[in-house]
Formats: sequence, structure tokens, C-alpha cells
Amino acid sequence: MTSPAPTVFVVTAERPRAVQLASTLAQTDVLFIQDAETLLREAHVRVPDVVLLYSDTPGVPLSQVLPMLRQRQELSNTWWLAVGTHGLGELLAAGADALISDASPVEALSLQVQTMLRRVGQARIASERVGQLQRRMDTWEHEERVRDQLVHMLVHDLKNPIAAVMGLLEIVQDDNRVPDDARDLVRIARDETQHLLHLAANMLDVRKIQAGKMNLRRELMFSPMFAEVIEQARGDIGSGLRERNVRVEVQQDMSPADADPEIVRRIMANLISNALKHTTNGGMIGISVSMLEDAVHVVVQDNGEGIPEEDIPNLFAAFEQSRLTLHGRFDTGMGLAFCKMAVEEHGGTIGVESERGLGATFRFTLPLSRDTDEDDSADLLV
Repeated sequence: MTSPAPTVFVVTAERPRAVQLASTLAQTDVLFIQDAETLLREAHVRVPDVVLLYSDTPGVPLSQVLPMLRQRQELSNTWWLAVGTHGLGELLAAGADALISDASPVEALSLQVQTMLRRVGQARIASERVGQLQRRMDTWEHEERVRDQLVHMLVHDLKNPIAAVMGLLEIVQDDNRVPDDARDLVRIARDETQHLLHLAANMLDVRKIQAGKMNLRRELMFSPMFAEVIEQARGDIGSGLRERNVRVEVQQDMSPADADPEIVRRIMANLISNALKHTTNGGMIGISVSMLEDAVHVVVQDNGEGIPEEDIPNLFAAFEQSRLTLHGRFDTGMGLAFCKMAVEEHGGTIGVESERGLGATFRFTLPLSRDTDEDDSADLLV
């Protein structure tokens, strides 16, 4: 399909000017426009690439019409050339792109028009590319919204039945009529259901944080609350933790952190669960909470299989690392992705140190409450 010929309007009372210019422009439609009223009418019928505005055109001054034409979207790529000896300043102020004397040879005028036509072509190609990119972006954003809604719907609808299954499994596990060998199977089923619930919750929360929709409910977290949150996180993980040696140390009388206890509980549960998945029975998991100068420092350490050096750079990216754990389960990394996003949402930092075969140490910080510093200052002034 061939492109249409470029269109040039010559707005002047003298038709020979348009005829003479047309003879120098091959494969170009040159239209004679006799006055401003005709220009307004013809510009609605056909979009010109270049318009020559002769300043001596009688009738309504072209400098009054040009601002209205430049506001029209379909004429955004049109170039406007003021031609004449007098009145060029008004046309330039009204929006003309360039000016040239009407005493210039037709060859010079033609060269100027050809330059403008090339620029119009380049601008239209660029506009088409931008339009294509915008359409792709709109399609991508629509697909992303649909994907987010689908993930949210699936995860949200899965959480309730998974929680119900967990509750029923707990009832069965505590029933004395269940044989010991069957009780072990029920325990395994409950632990796997717990893992599925954590995975669903992490997927939902990662999406929330990415969309900027996770609103932290910050509180002052003192030492006793950290101990309580860690205990709750251990309970969230399941019975597998009983087969590990877990050591918990919380520094007493710390200045309070400014954090959401429920989210901190989720962070701790994910890090402890990660340590559980990568250690064997009898393995060691250490959890410590202490205070730095301007933050609370939390460490979760294990003596498990460790992390390959090549996996560490992408360890906190969801779905970026997928490695087989000691227990035959692939780790998608969704839990660690949630930890990184949640810690950074608090204004803290998170990192890991590990060597293959020598375990791993995860560290994260939570900022201290600024209110405490202000209250201390206020007390000193009293």
C-alpha cells in the first residue's frame, strides 16, 4: 500500500504563486487557497502537511485564524510557513513555524517546503510509533489489571477453605481414636495445608505491596511484643519446628520499633519457615532481636544446607529462584519476596549471608519510633 501524496496549501490571492510552486514539487498535491475563510473550510476537509501563509492575503488576517487552526488535534503535525515582506511578525507570534520573504526565488521557497515535508513525515512516523507503544501499554495495563483481579480473587477465595481444612485436620489430629501412624499422616497433611495457606497469603500481600495498597498499622513494638510475635510466628509454621533446635534471644528494654506487629509476624514466619525447609531434623535455628543505634536488628540463622552463591542476587525476587529444598519441595521465593517488600515498606533493610553447606543468616532492620526520641527531648525540656 503506497502512502498518499503530501498536501501543501498555498494561501494567497494570487493563483500563479501556487501554480509556480506546484511545478517544482513532484508527487505533491498543491492546493490554491484564496483567503482565510476558505482555509478554515478546506482544513476541515483535508489535512495539509505544509501551509504557506502569504501575509498580503486580503480579508480576515491570517494571524487571527492561525491560533485557532493550531489548536486542532488533527493539524498537530502540520507545518506553517509565513511568506511575505510585511506582517511576518504577527504571523510568527500567532504560531508560524518559519518565515521567508516573498521575494525569494521559487527554488528557495520549494527547498524550504521540501524540508518541512520531510520533517512532517518524520513527525508522523514518530507519532505512529508512539501510538503503537501507547496501545501496547494500554493492552498491557489492561491485562495486568485482569491478572491482578484474578490473582486476588483466586487467593482470597482459597484462603477460607484452606483455613477450614486446617481446622478440621487439627481436630482429627487431636482425636485419641486416630491411630499413631494415621496421626503422623494427618500432621503432614496439616503442615502442607499450612504451607499452602502461607503461599496464598504471600501472593496476595506481594500484589498489594506492588500496587501500593498495603496500609501498615504501625504500633510501638517493645521487647515483650517482639517475643510474643516470634512465639506466634512459630505457631504459624506447624509441627515441623518441633524437630529443630530453636533458640530465641530478645534484648530486654529496647527502644520501641515503629512497625506493624501482624506484618512483622508474617516476616518472621516466612524467615523461620525458610530455615525449617533448608535444615534437617535436629538442625539449629537461632532467632535474635537486638537494638542498633537507630533500628531494631532481627536475625534468623540456621545451620542447614546454605544457599548457592549464584542464587543469592535473585533470592528476594518472586519466582526468580526456584530450588529444590532438603524436603523435596521447590521453593518459589514468594515468601522471601514478601519479606523484602514488607521490610522496605517499613523503611528497613534486609539481607542474607550464606555459604553452601554452612547454613544461612538472614538479617533485617526496623526503624525505631521517632515519637520516642521527641518525647525524650520533651522530657529534658520540662
